[in-house]
Amino acid sequence: MVLQTIGMKLTNPLAIRTPAAHQQPPQPNSAQVQRLYRQALFLGAAGFCLTPWASPLVALLLGIVLALTHENPFHRISHLAARYLLQASVILLGFGMDLTVVFRAGASGSLFALGSITATFVIGYFLGQWLKIPIKASVLISSGTAICGGSAIAAISAVINAAESEISVAMGTVFVLNAIALFVFPPLGQALHLSQTQFGLWSGVAIHDISSVVGATSHYGHEALLTATAVKLSRALWIIPVSVAASYLFPHQHTPSNQAIPHKPQMPWFIGFFMLASIMRTFIPSVASWSPVLTTLSETGLTLTLFLIGAGLSQRLLRAVGWKPMLQGVVLWLFISIASLGVIRWLVP
Repeated sequence: MVLQTIGMKLTNPLAIRTPAAHQQPPQPNSAQVQRLYRQALFLGAAGFCLTPWASPLVALLLGIVLALTHENPFHRISHLAARYLLQASVILLGFGMDLTVVFRAGASGSLFALGSITATFVIGYFLGQWLKIPIKASVLISSGTAICGGSAIAAISAVINAAESEISVAMGTVFVLNAIALFVFPPLGQALHLSQTQFGLWSGVAIHDISSVVGATSHYGHEALLTATAVKLSRALWIIPVSVAASYLFPHQHTPSNQAIPHKPQMPWFIGFFMLASIMRTFIPSVASWSPVLTTLSETGLTLTLFLIGAGLSQRLLRAVGWKPMLQGVVLWLFISIASLGVIRWLVP
């Protein structure tokens, strides 16, 4: 029996097993190699955005190019990271802003808030009816344009029980227009010879998300950055009354439960921490001495945030938006941009 076994091994070499220590490790397939390549590419680009050579415009453009040429391998993680990194960066930015500057800029922006928000919702309603856009998607696009982009859409979508498809359309519309504003507004401000204060007020009113507001104004000047941030954050507080009003206007209009958004309204809690940071900057000398370092960290975080936001763009998202919601978003954006610019140039020296 032993001789028979030895003979089988000699005549059939395949029967001889290689010891475990000499077994070759499994080779990665092409899909794994591509995934590792995309991960390394995105991580390397994100690391570049932390260096002094990366400006907000470069970071956003880099994220968009990578998203459209290579599928984002960290899509879900980058979406959450962008949201929390943006909030943390805004709070750090508060350590570089004196409280009197915050109140002065916020008061100036509040003069435009009620009228522009009301007019945007009214025009958005009639545009949605004319273009036959679903009412909830139309309301979300108007909310993002009138108040503060994605934050307003996220909060109000939960109040009116919007479907995921309606939220995606609104988010995609606002996202594309945000990217355009980041590139268009600074050259327009220079061509129109707007002062730092004028450009900061205009950006805070007319640009949707605070990330794009910061990106556009950081190139224009430090005073424009501080003014725009204060104005945008003061407008973000309008999420609360608009959400309350929406809860009364949509009491019985429910989306099927399998498409509902199962979370509560997302209120801009980080604005309170921003105000606290500004108070500490104003009244605690030791905090004021750290202000330049904290401001630099904030600007670096916002640059990385813009890269992550740009990386969230995709061809599927662009196809999902469609021309009708995009037309509504563009018309509303042009209205609030032109109207606010006229008022600012008339009232603000």
